[in-house]
Amino acid sequence: MNANPIHRPDRVRLAAASGLALAALLAACTPAAPPPPPPPQVTVAAAVSREITEWDEFTGRFEATNTVEVRPRVSGFVRAVAFAEGAVVHQGDVLFEIDPRPYQDEVARAAAEVARARTRLSLSGSELERAGRLVAAQAISREEFEARGSGRAEGVAALQSAEAALRSARLNLEWTRVRAPLSGRVSRAEVTPGNLVQAGPPAATLLTTVVSLDPIYVYFDGDEQSYLKFAGLSRPGSAAGRAPVSMGLANEQGFPHEGVVDFVDNRLDPVAGTIRARAVFRNPGGAFTPGMFARVRLAGSGKYTATLVDDRAVGTDQDRKFVLVLKPDATVDYRPVTTGPLHDGLRVIRDGLRPGERIVVNGLQRVRPGMKVAARDTAMAGPSATAVALRAP
Repeated sequence: MNANPIHRPDRVRLAAASGLALAALLAACTPAAPPPPPPPQVTVAAAVSREITEWDEFTGRFEATNTVEVRPRVSGFVRAVAFAEGAVVHQGDVLFEIDPRPYQDEVARAAAEVARARTRLSLSGSELERAGRLVAAQAISREEFEARGSGRAEGVAALQSAEAALRSARLNLEWTRVRAPLSGRVSRAEVTPGNLVQAGPPAATLLTTVVSLDPIYVYFDGDEQSYLKFAGLSRPGSAAGRAPVSMGLANEQGFPHEGVVDFVDNRLDPVAGTIRARAVFRNPGGAFTPGMFARVRLAGSGKYTATLVDDRAVGTDQDRKFVLVLKPDATVDYRPVTTGPLHDGLRVIRDGLRPGERIVVNGLQRVRPGMKVAARDTAMAGPSATAVALRAP
């Protein structure tokens, strides 16, 4: 027999105590659960309300109001090119000189014909005067008197013909000096001295091209919706037929140049679905050149009060736009919105948001609807304010 017997209940109590001790030991060795992560930090701003005018933007191209291909009116050899290629010329400036000697001789010949016609007219007038006295005395027949009268009429016609030929010869001589038909910028010389140019037909020789600079046109295309929107403003002959328009160059900020729409085409292109419009701008310094691109802006609405937010605060969920609105309990709420155009860097919200509601403008990708966030306020002032918030510690 065992000298120190342990009753069964005692063994049970001992095993239970050992299990509790082992559990306590294991619990002491197990690491504590980490604390929950802090809420993500975001920047929020209140939606603003402003009175705005919507603008529609288009891309256009400059074209000259007048473009003239300079061609000779008389044929001959080019004696001189009298302009600097690419320079600004004024109406009446001499551009080319054609050898004038054949035309000078023609003027001299025509002048001699005029002198001869005048002499014959004077002689026929004297003969008619004598014939008038003789027929009164019945010294000559009436038929002879009428013949001398007809000779004088022929002399008048011959003089008029000679004078017309003289004027034509002088005009041809004047045309040997090819002048600028308008003020503007001249292109390169298509012919050089010594070349023969033809006045035509079938086609006169192209000498150069001159384009006007001030004013200047900008042509641009709009879609059917734009046409319907601006039909009342741009219809020629209407009270508002010259709608104001702003324009900017590729290297300029904004739209600093002001002009007017003076033409809208009479039909839409059935293939492209667009319609051509034209704006006219002053160009006193010649900074605008035909062929350059231009950014054109037209007023797309009257003034109205709109809700505006930073465009970076608007997210895209498949085919919908949304913003995350901060609730009083520091959680964010998903809010579908209907957006409009940009205005001074802010996006117009047509529906789904009220002015004053605070929305997430920075950190949109780090939060989900229903999450609690650590919000920091900033002003709703477009991309520049958001950039400042991003750089803040």
